[in-house]
Amino acid sequence: MSEFSFEPSNQTPLHAHMERIRGEIAQVVIGQEQLMELLLIGLLCDGHVLLEGVPGVAKTLTAKVMAKIVAARFSRIQFTPDLMPSDVVGTSVYNPQDGKFHFKSGPVFSHLVLIDEVNRAPAKTQAALFEVMEERQVTVDGHTYKMDYPFLILATQNPIEQEGTYRLPEAQLDRFLFKVLISYPSLEEETELLNRQQGRSQHDLLDQVNQVLSIADLQTCRQAVQAVTIDPKLVHYIARLVQETRTNPAIYLGGSPRASLALLRSAKAKAALQGRGFVIPEDVQEMALPVLRHRIMLTPEKEMEGLTADAVILQLLQQVDVPR
Repeated sequence: MSEFSFEPSNQTPLHAHMERIRGEIAQVVIGQEQLMELLLIGLLCDGHVLLEGVPGVAKTLTAKVMAKIVAARFSRIQFTPDLMPSDVVGTSVYNPQDGKFHFKSGPVFSHLVLIDEVNRAPAKTQAALFEVMEERQVTVDGHTYKMDYPFLILATQNPIEQEGTYRLPEAQLDRFLFKVLISYPSLEEETELLNRQQGRSQHDLLDQVNQVLSIADLQTCRQAVQAVTIDPKLVHYIARLVQETRTNPAIYLGGSPRASLALLRSAKAKAALQGRGFVIPEDVQEMALPVLRHRIMLTPEKEMEGLTADAVILQLLQQVDVPR
């Protein structure tokens, strides 16, 4: 028997908070259990999330629900080809009354920021996100302005409509903890959606959502995640998986050390959500796809063959020995 075998306790305060959050989300969002879990893990890990899915699958609604649950300020930025960096982070405005320039903050100064169609803005605007995503601050005219705690970006992109879009820089993609692929609901889920929303607007549904976490509660939950233990064998396993992405002949660009850290943090959060105080191999394996799929780049030959990043990651999970 594996030394990582366990009996779940499921009685931690963090687990209780997360179950309440799931219950509040379920009042508004039908199905999408994997999306909900990954967003909760992103919240616990203080990590940004990239959502990829066709229009109309509740990406914006989910972001609004998350903000209300945590009593966080919410802002939405629609990325367009003519958007300038100052439209995102803000700019210095001259005040003739005192003869000085004063910083006017942009919409990125919020707790939870939804960036809609993130791949529609040009490289200059994308670069404006680099500092704020990694360091939780922006620098304008030589002055640095810190983000309030917590700060989380949810960005969406449409996998189908590619006209008028720009490829996201690898350095920016690496700053997202997860890339989540959102699919259509099942027939049963869509039927329930139609029945539930008869005669009620989206605003009515959001009014049903109650605050579950205060900012202090969120900080306590994040500290609980950090306290989750992980066996040194599993730490080595994570490093092996990411190292394999750098040597696999099908991969042109492998995962960075930031990918290893993301896999470690998300595996600990996954364990905490399950009510455990320690990580098991399955936690690492289940987090591998959302953590790595946007961080690796296949060779042109493999892309032409129709191979996907997810398929290569699943192959690596089969090839690398699981610690026992």
